[in-house]
Amino acid sequence: MTDWMALEDVRTAFANQVDYCRANDAPLTAAVVQAILDGMAGPGAFRAALRDWPGKPMADALPLRAAGGLHGLLLTGAAPSLAPLYAGEAVDSGALVNAAIDAHDAALLPWLDGPPQTNEAARSANYAAAMLWLAAQGLPRRFECIEIGSSAGINLMMDRYRYDLGGIAVGPENAAMRIAPDWRGPPPPEATVEIMSLRGCDVAPINLTDAEALLRLRAYAWPEHRVRAQRLEIAAAEAARRAPDLVEADAAAFVVEALARPQAAGTSRVLMHSIVWQYLGAERQAAITTAMEAAGAAATLDRPLAWIAVEANRLTFRHELTVRYWPGDGEPQLLGAAHPHGAWVEWKG
Repeated sequence: MTDWMALEDVRTAFANQVDYCRANDAPLTAAVVQAILDGMAGPGAFRAALRDWPGKPMADALPLRAAGGLHGLLLTGAAPSLAPLYAGEAVDSGALVNAAIDAHDAALLPWLDGPPQTNEAARSANYAAAMLWLAAQGLPRRFECIEIGSSAGINLMMDRYRYDLGGIAVGPENAAMRIAPDWRGPPPPEATVEIMSLRGCDVAPINLTDAEALLRLRAYAWPEHRVRAQRLEIAAAEAARRAPDLVEADAAAFVVEALARPQAAGTSRVLMHSIVWQYLGAERQAAITTAMEAAGAAATLDRPLAWIAVEANRLTFRHELTVRYWPGDGEPQLLGAAHPHGAWVEWKG
């Protein structure tokens, strides 16, 4: 298959996104992206901006920027004609989508200004399972967590969520949210873990208590995954109750600063991220890797370092859960695969 990082042709990127959505249980979103692709030669500034995209359209998530804009038209009530399509009715998706683009050309343009923010609470089930696995490797069970690409900080509130991981329970009984992905394979190791702190950054953090920002997040959620909308509302209510520890920062600079902080004895420090690596670019990726490996070389049994990642493999259209930890060889360990929005986890352990 095509290496997604090399996709510089806009049409190829849109076609790749269609395949990706279909492979990840999102036929409605696939239909919207396909409709935009089919009508791309049409008139208007929005379509012209797509055709003349100056960057790398797949790495920039251009198809999902465009799809988010269409969903936003529905959510704001600007394009009620799209309602049958998003309700899953048998309609001519191409005609409806392109009529909406014709009618709302100017309103759609701002949706291309930045990448989609799709931080999803259910992805944190992968973090929780990986912490259980790390504890089983002998790392201290008290975790100091740092996350990059935190978006609205939804996963920075994971200490308030309750997880059912193949029958293994993690998190408080009186949790604000319960997350139980379809678990495939054996359960993760059973252990008692404690999250001591959660800090995160984003280059453009979103305030979940801001109505306009929350609407944008709703638009980026794939509409056929309705449970995601429910989780988003719960997360917004939790953020209103107590805001997550989220700052605006460059990911590489944030990691370097976090690694330089004193680490309590008997605590595992862990870097986490989900569906963000692709947006960082080679320079930031290299800077973070260098900083982590240098810190890993200095890690001790009493103050270990770990790295949990849930990132896309565009060659297989699957998301892989990998872990590295130090002291030790720090080599990536593939723990399993996961649905991009948390519907299932295929555990290998």
